[in-house]
Amino acid sequence: MAVKPTLKHELGFFEVTLSGVGSILGAGIYVLVGKAAGLAGNAVWLSFLFAAMAAGLTGIAYMELSSMLPKAGAEYEYVKRAFGEDVAFIVGWLVIIGLVIAVSAVALGFAGYFSALSNAPTVPAAILLIMIFAFVLFIGIKQSAHIIILMTLIEIIGLLVIIYIGLPYIGSVNYFETPTIPGIFEASALIFFAYLGFEDIVKLSQETKEPEKTIPKALIMSIIGTLILYILVALSAVSVVNWQALSNSSAPLTEVAFVAMGNDAFVIFSVIALFSTANTVLLMMIGGSRVLYGMAESGSLPEAFATVHAKKRTPWVAITFFAGLSILFVFIDNVVTVANISNFTIFIIFFMVNVSLIRLRYTEPHLKRPFKSPINIGRFPVLSGVGALVTVFLFSHLSTEAMIYGFIILLGGGLVVCVR
Repeated sequence: MAVKPTLKHELGFFEVTLSGVGSILGAGIYVLVGKAAGLAGNAVWLSFLFAAMAAGLTGIAYMELSSMLPKAGAEYEYVKRAFGEDVAFIVGWLVIIGLVIAVSAVALGFAGYFSALSNAPTVPAAILLIMIFAFVLFIGIKQSAHIIILMTLIEIIGLLVIIYIGLPYIGSVNYFETPTIPGIFEASALIFFAYLGFEDIVKLSQETKEPEKTIPKALIMSIIGTLILYILVALSAVSVVNWQALSNSSAPLTEVAFVAMGNDAFVIFSVIALFSTANTVLLMMIGGSRVLYGMAESGSLPEAFATVHAKKRTPWVAITFFAGLSILFVFIDNVVTVANISNFTIFIIFFMVNVSLIRLRYTEPHLKRPFKSPINIGRFPVLSGVGALVTVFLFSHLSTEAMIYGFIILLGGGLVVCVR
């Protein structure tokens, strides 16, 4: 009998960390910093800080869980172990649908920048991007990681340029000025989208060398690195361009660059935005296809999704299906609405990750934990308890429109559980 091919362990700490930074950086900071400034004013940097704290608390739960259960299914596997198959399926459903919608929207964001530079039609450009990246993922995870690292470095350079432009202006405004105090938290709920991606690191567990040690370290380093970049970019942006003008711009960082670089800024930062949005699409496609693979491998989805190509050692059926589903949603192009819908799904997922860790501390206390969350009262992980509460708090600040779309998606997952 032929041996069933499995995913190939190729990624090291540097590659996983850069993939994590690339996952977090992307469409969020390049598009949403302006909308967030409209809510939080010059205090938008506090919104980034609060959102990072919320992400970091849940990140610590991911670190412990990924060291215990290094599986590609990630959140699905954690919740299944803690609460059973049906609840886990709902979480897996939210992960997949949330990523599908986000990939479609960000691909259209890429197409918008591409159209501005070349006059190409947006929908075909978005579809072509998804198809190209589906092929890249089929070729191999190592090749995908190298492309991600290149695009991540370009993204970082773009953000460093914004920080450099803002240095002469630092101190020119009151960084605590805000339209309303609740606006700071509303902005945090919105720009939480800018931190999404760190959780995708755990989906690379089955393709990483020594995942029990590598994944937790890469996860926390990626969050810290992006937090520093985001706060510096936010401070620079509101120092150079007033927050009211930023809030009305569809390309807020281009507005900042224009002050120092004139008309050349449009082309330069449009190109950087192309790399940024493309990188986000590729990383989300990796995460979504690996969740499909993990759920199929565990028996919750048809076995075909767990098919691994004999030569390339990649989950080609899951990749193809996820790409096809994303193409169907390319007509969704409202970035703020889509960001908040994605946040709806991720807040529920993060809440379940935190409570799964709490439950497993009591139900499986002797399970090997290469990394263990600090600050505990007996078996109770305090940081996971706080993380669960913070996600509920941010969830309550989502827009009504996002809530409606989100509950429809949640209901769809419940119906699938009932009929499958």
